[in-house]
Amino acid sequence: MIRIKHLSKTFNNPDGSKITVLKDVNCEIERGEVISIIGPSGTGKSTLLRAINMLEPPTGGEIWVDGENIMAKGYRLDKLRQKMGMVFQSFNLFDHLTVLENIIYAPMRLRDVAEADARKEAMDLLAKVGLAQKADVYPSSLSGGQKQRVAIARALAMHPEVILFDEPTSALDPTMVGEVLSVIRQLAKDGLTMLIVTHEMRFARDVSTRIFFMNEGIIYEDGTPEQIFEHPVHSATKAFVNRIQKLVFQIDSDDFDYIGIDTQVKQFCHKYNLDTKVELIYAVTEEMLFTHLKDVRPLTLRLTHAALSGETALDFMMEGATASPLPQGPAMDGIRAKVKQVVEEPTTRGFRIKILV
Repeated sequence: MIRIKHLSKTFNNPDGSKITVLKDVNCEIERGEVISIIGPSGTGKSTLLRAINMLEPPTGGEIWVDGENIMAKGYRLDKLRQKMGMVFQSFNLFDHLTVLENIIYAPMRLRDVAEADARKEAMDLLAKVGLAQKADVYPSSLSGGQKQRVAIARALAMHPEVILFDEPTSALDPTMVGEVLSVIRQLAKDGLTMLIVTHEMRFARDVSTRIFFMNEGIIYEDGTPEQIFEHPVHSATKAFVNRIQKLVFQIDSDDFDYIGIDTQVKQFCHKYNLDTKVELIYAVTEEMLFTHLKDVRPLTLRLTHAALSGETALDFMMEGATASPLPQGPAMDGIRAKVKQVVEEPTTRGFRIKILV
């Protein structure tokens, strides 16, 4: 359906220097595929999507869609954009139009659909994304997740052959990410061709037929989710998909800054979409430091989160210890009932208590 050959994109900086974001991108995309594009920030993922529908005209190379070179002189871009929908991270809804009016605008203007037919289809699409009751309200009254679902319905109203999603959840509160990903999962089941730039690794693994790992302006690795996440070829791919985010605190005495720790933990949780775990992490950390481990100093506290597995853990590491300092009997029952697992294990340097939350 889409064939990209030696695609490049260079931007001119105000100081006269140049920066090449896409260097030599080559790929083929078949109809019905769901391709997630992952990789570090600044490696050209969003630029690739914007180049495919010519929002950012490439500097060089070729893009073929349904057998036509869309970069050829005289090619009608309005024809391309009627078959290629785009969902932006910032929604881009018309604030002066109601939700229903946002959806029927393009079909009526560009596809000459009668208003009654456009309204009927728009209501069907709103029902599909769970927002039929919001048809007559304005975007300003919607949550971020609701706005993004309206944006998806608007894209679907043009009957596109492919939809490009540019980080569709990055502007959302973590509590709203799931509702948008749920809609995209359903579209994947329906067989719609999709290219999705995302930082949601578990979602990318679950929903995709293929994964593009982009690095240094090229598609560094292309494969099935199993290949990319379980058996990556390149070390850069392996490091990216297995990355573990961590926050480390050294507690040497009873005068440690617990308020500072609490603030950093909350920031960490918000950054990595762990807001639903904040209260539990806070409660477990407080009980461990001030009750069960109050006589253990020094110790190292580490909060970790694995993007791929979704595993979040609190590690309490005691250098030089040879046994667990945790009390036996029912004293730990309160924590054990709240968390997934409590692991007590010796290490080469001491003893560790790992709590999966």
